[in-house]
Amino acid sequence: MLPGIEALVFDFDGLLMDTESTLLESWRAEWRRHGLALDEAGFFADHGGDLSEARYAQLGAAVGPGFDRAASHARRTAHRDAMHAALGLAPGLGAWLDRAEELGLPMAVASSSPRSWVEEHLGRTGDLGRFKAGAFGDEVAAHKPDPAVYRLALERLGVAAARAVAFEDTPHGAAAARAAGLRCVAVPNAYADPARFTAAGLVLSTAAGVALDDVLARLPR
Repeated sequence: MLPGIEALVFDFDGLLMDTESTLLESWRAEWRRHGLALDEAGFFADHGGDLSEARYAQLGAAVGPGFDRAASHARRTAHRDAMHAALGLAPGLGAWLDRAEELGLPMAVASSSPRSWVEEHLGRTGDLGRFKAGAFGDEVAAHKPDPAVYRLALERLGVAAARAVAFEDTPHGAAAARAAGLRCVAVPNAYADPARFTAAGLVLSTAAGVALDDVLARLPR
């Protein structure tokens, strides 16, 4: 394992848990309900944060004057909640968290999503207590690729950036980690182009079946 590593910092959406796929499917279902097809090009932005209002505006413009935004939101979120009920950690991530605990490496979450969102899901799966600290989008002034959320996570861990490793699933997340001074392991989600992860020191196609020790050992110094 790479010497000098004192902490690990994980993104949440798309990395620890595949909430990106459930997000996309919930919007697809709403468009289908109106007899329309969602244009998925550009659905996932190059920054963190909530794009719901822009997405509802796009759907409303396509549906026309009869669009009921409140009803659409209630229906979409109920559909997504139902999918989340069966959603666990992404393949391989549970084993990485287990090994980090065995090694005595403190862990944090650094997410552009609100604290309530992340803690709800990790609490549901029983994984919230694994993390010593968390930093969230509703606690910083700017979302990834801005490094603020990573800097806050490091502050709460009490660890220098050079001694921490970040794990990300998007190019803008990797860029945020690098800007904060962390080395980064990328596991691109299904909607991210692996070629765009220029800020990551290591890019993996999956975490499943890959030992954490090997991952950390392969990171450039």
